[in-house]
Amino acid sequence: MPVIRSSDAVTHEIHGARFVSYATPLTGSKELCAWRGEIPPGTKAPAHTVSREEILHILVGELLITLDDRTDRVTAGDTLIINPGATLAVENPTEHTALTWVTTSIGLSAELADGTVITPPWAN
Repeated sequence: MPVIRSSDAVTHEIHGARFVSYATPLTGSKELCAWRGEIPPGTKAPAHTVSREEILHILVGELLITLDDRTDRVTAGDTLIINPGATLAVENPTEHTALTWVTTSIGLSAELADGTVITPPWAN
């Protein structure tokens, strides 16, 4: 049974946010990836279209989430289901860092508005 200790998690940073990666093929996962997102105050990540379903659970704080054309304020305890092909934008308009837990299947990619495709290492 693989156990990933918090001290063994790998941290990645992009667009002002931190992604602390726990479950990936490199840590023994065969189908899923999981990470903690840390979204600092004032962060406004660019909109991106995801290739795979993601489940995003707010652990601490609140965020403004735009999913396709709908914007909602989500708070600790809320969970979002982001379907493949959906366009997602995340903003933290508060004065406190928001923490999330995200899972997806291995192989996620995200396309930015300018056509740039990101293959995040925390989801592959």
